[in-house]
Amino acid sequence: MRVTQFSISLAVAPSNRGFGFAVFEGQSILVDWRVKTVKGDKNEQTLAKLKALISQYQPAVLVIQDYSAHGSRRSPRIQELGRSIMALASEQGISVASIPDRELRRVFFGNRRGTKFEIARILADQFPEELGARLPRQRKPWMSQDYRMDIFDAVALSVAFWAKRLHRLLRFNN
Repeated sequence: MRVTQFSISLAVAPSNRGFGFAVFEGQSILVDWRVKTVKGDKNEQTLAKLKALISQYQPAVLVIQDYSAHGSRRSPRIQELGRSIMALASEQGISVASIPDRELRRVFFGNRRGTKFEIARILADQFPEELGARLPRQRKPWMSQDYRMDIFDAVALSVAFWAKRLHRLLRFNN
């Protein structure tokens, strides 16, 4: 069974200080992953850096969280950035996959509840050479989120995207 209609995917997870990204070749090869910081006009800087990543990797699909989904608690700036990222992808001829938070959590936890840190731990176990050393310690309620979590957010979006595609293919083939 062939699952790689989209050979290169780029997942983007914007945050208040920049964005995390993950580039996958197919469903299981993590090619690049980092955090890009931005200053000044954060949305404009994010789009400029994202355009450079698109030029570098030539992804067939861009994966982003669905900020318009019911229950999304992202700030208005991030919601606007999400719309701008989808417009940029469209201008570049790239397919966009938006993953709602509840679908992302369903991929990792099924029907039970779980945290972002638990997702990060799962991903560090799945990609130990790439992400194992980047797993931040679990934060306490009074601590800010570690900037490295943006990477795990992006990788989680990619994993959820490929899981969703695989599920559709399996359902279609049965």
